[in-house]
Amino acid sequence: MQGEFLIPIALFAMIFGIVYLFVRRKERITLIEKGMDASIFETHKNGLSSLKWGLLFVGIGIGILLGRTLVTYFYIDEPAAYFAMICLFGGIALILYYILSVRLNKNIPG
Repeated sequence: MQGEFLIPIALFAMIFGIVYLFVRRKERITLIEKGMDASIFETHKNGLSSLKWGLLFVGIGIGILLGRTLVTYFYIDEPAAYFAMICLFGGIALILYYILSVRLNKNIPG
């Protein structure tokens, strides 16, 4: 009975995904019919996305670990400690990613 809130979320995500795919397909067909290039839909990925996700998950892991430490040794309310530490260290990880990506992009010519 604890997972009943997931049903509306999953239903919304499924409907959104189907509508998104149909709209995108229509846009591509319209561009091709007009003789335009459909390459605007291609995404150019840099190699830094894995760095972002890696730093985020490491930050979340450290947040969970420190949240557990706060609960065990300082007797802080458990949900508050976990939530605060996960948000804090996840945010720190994303800020660190931004700083690193700016520095790495300065060194890349082009």
